[in-house]
Amino acid sequence: MTPDLDKWLADPALRVVHRRASQASPDRLWEAARAVSLSDTAVLGRLVRWRIPGLARGEGFDALFREPPFMVLEEGERMLVSGLVGRIWTLRRDYPTLSSPAEFRDWSQGGSARVVIANWVQAGDDGRSTLAAEARVEAIGARGRIGVSAVRPLVRSFGSLIGSEALNAAVRRAERDGA
Repeated sequence: MTPDLDKWLADPALRVVHRRASQASPDRLWEAARAVSLSDTAVLGRLVRWRIPGLARGEGFDALFREPPFMVLEEGERMLVSGLVGRIWTLRRDYPTLSSPAEFRDWSQGGSARVVIANWVQAGDDGRSTLAAEARVEAIGARGRIGVSAVRPLVRSFGSLIGSEALNAAVRRAERDGA
């Protein structure tokens, strides 16, 4: 199942998409993806811990996307869509806690951003599967656009780590453990 991310952020200022094919079954790949931790990703894990202080090195990405500052927006059999809001460009942890997906959808505080992070597995006709990850960022107001512009070079520089470290770790784990 592919999530409909347009219902959360239809016109993002930033968008990062990665996909990795695997010989593993869709269920095995999803199980492996849910088990990937920050410590399984060298640079990406350190960047996430830098941006969200207080995370343990062994924190799993699945748990991370289910607790503040994130909140689950939508979940399916092999899909998780999470969101957060705030000033993502500051060094302070400036991420307000949301109480519902509707609050995320309606968030419009100027000088901030909305972020959607989705992970899912697609089944192929040949028994193979594909792990996908997409992140979208929407700037709110003029100050929000300035802030998002400030993080754009970081996203360009480090966005590939999602595929090269996190998704690759999940595929390796699924194919190793499923063999």
